[in-house]
Amino acid sequence: MTNVLAKELLDRLNAPQATTPDGLPAEPWLTLDLSAVPTAGVDVSVFERSTASAPIVIGVLDDAPTRAAVSLMRACTVTLSTRPRPEPQVVTVGDLAVALDRLTSAIQAHPVAAISLGRLLRLQARLPVQDALVAESAHYSFLLAGTEFATWLAGRGDRRSQETADPVEVTLEQGVLRITLSRPARRNAFNAAMREALCDALAAAAGDPTLRVEISGRGPDFCAGGDLDEFGTSRDPAVAHLLRTTRSAGLALDRVARRTTAFLHGNCIGAGIEVPAFAGRVVARPDARIRLPELSMGLVPGAGGTVSLTRRIGRWRTAWLALTGETLSPSTALDWGLIDEVRP
Repeated sequence: MTNVLAKELLDRLNAPQATTPDGLPAEPWLTLDLSAVPTAGVDVSVFERSTASAPIVIGVLDDAPTRAAVSLMRACTVTLSTRPRPEPQVVTVGDLAVALDRLTSAIQAHPVAAISLGRLLRLQARLPVQDALVAESAHYSFLLAGTEFATWLAGRGDRRSQETADPVEVTLEQGVLRITLSRPARRNAFNAAMREALCDALAAAAGDPTLRVEISGRGPDFCAGGDLDEFGTSRDPAVAHLLRTTRSAGLALDRVARRTTAFLHGNCIGAGIEVPAFAGRVVARPDARIRLPELSMGLVPGAGGTVSLTRRIGRWRTAWLALTGETLSPSTALDWGLIDEVRP
């Protein structure tokens, strides 16, 4: 771990870095002790420009931050603190050393996906939703062709199954279009058929501005994430990218977000939180378990999570969730603004 002060960090960011045989940074993160940042004399604009193309920058905060430190937090990938802070750049942890170890271990295990995620989050925070989704899909597509994903896929084996039932149920009653994810035997795993049916239902809602929309899941989970049986089945990542951006459930939901409520319960993993986070209102049961697992597969979120979550909780807390794969409780999700209500 490299622990440096703000002024020294600028030199480190601009200095030649030790690299692996593949040309990647040998240590693809830097830690910044924000408690040691002086009250003045730090050029934040220079720092932000320097970190724009840097590896992961982790802020560490042991004490109340100075005004300069608060500004520097915005340029970090994420900042960790043992003290609760209101800023969306800060994640509160019980033990800084344990949290840092978890974070850096995940980055070291999948450096390509981790660095790609950090740069993607910086980029798309400045983009409108549709353009940000295109950027996410492009990153996801090239990672599908990468070694980290290939290694995960090779270790998983072939577990494909066949289904004929409709993956989504749609009913209309008294001006409410109810959309229910309905693959309970597979914990509502998000597959291509579900994406298509969801896009069709949301298109119908978009065509009638008088309708309210409610989205829920049948069975023990709202959605346990992308259907792993379909991972790696696309022969052409470029074609897959075009399909994801043409038929995006997240974009379709964003178009009717103001009149949509998503009801979450059980596992809300990957797509199971990325898609409903686009809804204007998200209600979760106390048993909801929220997680972004894609980095462990050598990927970034690919169902819109780098767009929907960042617009609710900021890119810094999104980075923490995506880099660590940590499970987020409904109470913390409510405190952060990822959900709007916890209801039995």
